[in-house]
Amino acid sequence: KAAVFPLFFWLPASYHTPPVAISAVFAGLLTKVGVYALMRMFTLVFTHDTAYTHGLLLIIAGLTMVTGVLGAAAQNDIRKILSFHIVSQIGYMVMGLALFTPLALAGAVFYLGHHIIVKANLFLIGGVVKRLTGSFDLATIGGLYKSAPLLAILFLIPAFSLAPLSGFWAKFLLIKASLDIGAYVIAATALAVGLLTIYSMTKIWAEAFWKPHPAGIEPSLALLDGRTRAMLLLPIAALAAMTIAIGFFPDAFVAFAERSAAQLLTPSDYVRAVTGRPL
Repeated sequence: KAAVFPLFFWLPASYHTPPVAISAVFAGLLTKVGVYALMRMFTLVFTHDTAYTHGLLLIIAGLTMVTGVLGAAAQNDIRKILSFHIVSQIGYMVMGLALFTPLALAGAVFYLGHHIIVKANLFLIGGVVKRLTGSFDLATIGGLYKSAPLLAILFLIPAFSLAPLSGFWAKFLLIKASLDIGAYVIAATALAVGLLTIYSMTKIWAEAFWKPHPAGIEPSLALLDGRTRAMLLLPIAALAAMTIAIGFFPDAFVAFAERSAAQLLTPSDYVRAVTGRPL
């Protein structure tokens, strides 16, 4: 369910096939159910030999990040790129769980919330691109920066949310947590994967938005009626606004993530709520 290495193959093979609205829901929620299950299991059950269990999980996290981002870099279909990115970003969440410190778990929780918003939004934007250009294939589309500038701006916000928006704070917490305990290899891996993620997003920007359309077509939003434009753009704009809000006002979200991390590390209240008995 979480699509971690080496069990991620089902995700990029399936997420580009449903209608875009369905893919957006899957992208935002489905793998996070798996990550939540991992968080519960590795803070409740597998806690007796964390050097082994969480060390193994840290290796899996690194491999998940690397294989996901390399898969994304090799694709030319917008939905396939975004699907492989889901795999890669799951690696960051598992990394926070594997490091198993309060700050690292807070970073994982923060990243989970950030990813739900951003990835669902990017799939919705991909659907609008398909609606305007007729294709998800980067080689056959283009010209959207000139003909649909609002859509271009709405793409830039989630695509490059690493700095200074919601993704920056999530990665900052994880990198700082890894450096605090001397986990330099996974910190370097996370930073390198972040750069490759920017490369993939830049590829979508350059091909779909910046370069002229190969057939000379100008796929404008103005060609759609007002109601259709509103239905397509309002959800995207709302999710983009959430990304901006988290990025510029992160304190409340970080505090929530820290409380969640504390509860994960001291799960007595959770156990009491579920079983009716103390831990």
